[in-house]
Amino acid sequence: MSEDAFNFQSTLEVINTKLVEQQARPLTDSEISILRGVWEDKTYTQIAEENDYRPNYITNVFAPELLHRLSDLIGQTVRKKNCRQLLENYARRQGFSSPAPVLLAPTPLPATGPSEYQPVSAVGRYPTGAVPLDSRFYIERSPVEQQIYQEIKKPGALVRIRAPKEMGKSSLLLRLLNYAQEQDYRTINLNLAQIDSDIISDQTRFLRWLCATVSRLLQLEPKLDDYWDEDIGSKVSCTLYFRGFILSQIDRPLVLALDEVNQLFEHTAVAKDVLPLLRSWYEEAKRSQLWQKLRLVVVHSTEIYVPLQITQSPFNVGLPILLEGFNKTQVQELAKRYGLDWLGDQEVNQLIELVGGHPALIHLALYHLGLGDITLEELLQSASNPVYGIYRNHLQAHCTTLKAQGELASALQKVMDAVEPIRLEPIATYKLSSMGLVKQVENKVSPSCNLYRQVFSTPKTDKNTAVRVRGVVLTHKGLEKLRQAKSDLEWAENGGRRFTLEELSERTTLAVDTIMKVLAAEVKVDKNTLKIFLRTFNLTLEAGDYYCPAKEGGLGSSYASEDGE
Repeated sequence: MSEDAFNFQSTLEVINTKLVEQQARPLTDSEISILRGVWEDKTYTQIAEENDYRPNYITNVFAPELLHRLSDLIGQTVRKKNCRQLLENYARRQGFSSPAPVLLAPTPLPATGPSEYQPVSAVGRYPTGAVPLDSRFYIERSPVEQQIYQEIKKPGALVRIRAPKEMGKSSLLLRLLNYAQEQDYRTINLNLAQIDSDIISDQTRFLRWLCATVSRLLQLEPKLDDYWDEDIGSKVSCTLYFRGFILSQIDRPLVLALDEVNQLFEHTAVAKDVLPLLRSWYEEAKRSQLWQKLRLVVVHSTEIYVPLQITQSPFNVGLPILLEGFNKTQVQELAKRYGLDWLGDQEVNQLIELVGGHPALIHLALYHLGLGDITLEELLQSASNPVYGIYRNHLQAHCTTLKAQGELASALQKVMDAVEPIRLEPIATYKLSSMGLVKQVENKVSPSCNLYRQVFSTPKTDKNTAVRVRGVVLTHKGLEKLRQAKSDLEWAENGGRRFTLEELSERTTLAVDTIMKVLAAEVKVDKNTLKIFLRTFNLTLEAGDYYCPAKEGGLGSSYASEDGE
């Protein structure tokens, strides 16, 4: 291994370890790929090409957010040019030794009352990932928390938490593990999304990984070879290891949380063996005091679609918890904690109608409203906008996933275009549900919120309007020209400050909603209107910078298309 590779890998280990210690998520595979490119002094264009992203997305969205996150971690401003030097220095100060996996050691949640509410500007933390234990922005899903706290104290307990992505599973799990630690229990949290694909796809390797990882996190030297026997098989060997080595050496309950268990569903053969094994351990606790020490928490983002016998599945026993979107009362409470006392019933209903009470999207909306960098009217109008909408990163992530799975994208478009709930193939239903894009209505599905319908439904074309105004739509190439021109003008004439829609309206004499249509590059606009807008920025379009309505794209084209054609 080269010295550069060693330094990058060692630095990465330090960064992820420190992030976990601060109760933040480690860097994702995508973030690591971008960071590696910056580390190797590649241009953003090169990085984008190597990772199948649009260059402007890396330059204007992905990389700035990653560098901002790293800046918060190390306490210095990280830019592309100084990134490697600052991170290397930071890693050296922390020590290059590769640490053992870190157990979460959260602090107790402090009491927070209405008198302690502060505007978000005083908090300054962008809402992403699990809500920290000491955050006032965690909203309880009463009586869910009390139910799982009581259940985890029962010998041999099994708790099942299910919800789509970004619905609060990690935040709830964090609090459950903290409560268990307060009871003087041992706790281990394993995220199956972090396992190498060649391990999770092989039953024997996965079970050995499970035994070895649990041992190390309990500060026990693994002794797998003393218990593993090919003649009796991996499942029995794993069970004997847990009973004879792990559970026999601990003197108090062990809460073992398995997050992202849905990762197993992708490997049917492994899931058919591992999931019944978890069920068998739960059943053993009814007969054995030793197994009663083990308390299992299974977290997943979709219903199981691996065929299992009823008596073998861990998904029909224990305490089931299904997390849903925030209701009106919960949104109002969160708004108060962001200092938004002016948000009344009507405004809350508008937000819920837009995003269906989706916790992460509600948090993001209230964060921006609390900062005062957008009004509620602007937020509602621009929510689906791929250029400046506050949900652009969230939507881009979904589009990237859908772009790689054409059949799934087609299935989603059918749901978004339908007036009533429709039936899909089971696998498509499970995957789209886990992404949070659809909600199940008995054996059918419908859009989970209006935001997704706006983005992922088939663009509607009014033929009469198209003939009358002969509309055009900017391609991504043309849009990039427009954004660059706008950026240059901001720097030269506006002191680097971003123009508001009202200021752009004043400069161009065009209505605000017309400007939003031009910037969105997702609907037809009158050619004369477009010319007026572009003339403001001294910009001339060339062939390939725009296309006509006859060539309009489909599902989320403003997000997912590479060239707009």
